Amino acid sequence: MKVISFVNMKGGVGKTTLAVNVADVLSRRLDKRVLLVDLDPQFNATQSLYGGEAYLELRKSGADTIYDVFANPAPIISAVKGATTPQPKKLSDITPTAFSDSLHVLLGNLEIYRVEMGGGQGTEMRLKGFLKHKIDDYDYVIIDTPPTPSVFMSSALLASDFYVVPVKPEPMSRVGIDLLQGVINRVSENNGHDIRCVGVVITMAQKNTVVYKDCLRQLQSEPKWRKRLLRHSIPQRTAIAREQGNQRLILDVNDTDANRAIVNVVAEIVKKTDDT
Repeated sequence: MKVISFVNMKGGVGKTTLAVNVADVLSRRLDKRVLLVDLDPQFNATQSLYGGEAYLELRKSGADTIYDVFANPAPIISAVKGATTPQPKKLSDITPTAFSDSLHVLLGNLEIYRVEMGGGQGTEMRLKGFLKHKIDDYDYVIIDTPPTPSVFMSSALLASDFYVVPVKPEPMSRVGIDLLQGVINRVSENNGHDIRCVGVVITMAQKNTVVYKDCLRQLQSEPKWRKRLLRHSIPQRTAIAREQGNQRLILDVNDTDANRAIVNVVAEIVKKTDDT
């Protein structure tokens, strides 16, 4: 089982879109058993797969969420009317939701922010502990992380073998990933955990624009990022953002270039994780 976190300290870079669509391609095109973990308190990855009503029904039926992994000893009162509020579960008893036969989801939960406020010893290792119980169930685990340094980002990194950095072509892109690398290095060194960079992926790419060319030039000018920059990028498409709100992913959109792009990005990620 390979665990890959998708990380960036800046929002709006297409991190969630990339994570969800990589999970979708792995399961749908490559027939891999995939678990998508929605660790971002905004739970946009979950909303990319389930509409509001469907999500509420899952919560009301008692479906497990990321909160169950980090639950404090005392149960909370749910903000979802009619949802059950069970006692915290053992990590081994938490069950992801089956989105399809080969793609399962550990649903996001806005209430996870309460864990951050309360803290608790060993919190950062909870996700790693949960995934140990799933090691024979999945080929890949894709983790969508929050866009700020936190116990949740640390938890994702400590549970992961690899990480991917989505970058939107904009003037501050290289500064952002340099800061991110510092956070990752501190987490790794402080905990004796080796996590490897699979690659940097340019998202929302418009290849004929000045900002795209500047971003590419910046990344290629720095040796540590040049060797990690993936050859393929995700193009900017209004349809991708619009249809994601309707729970339709890139493979569902009638756009040959976008389809080819996400498949090629996944192929690069798979090869790099196989080679390391």
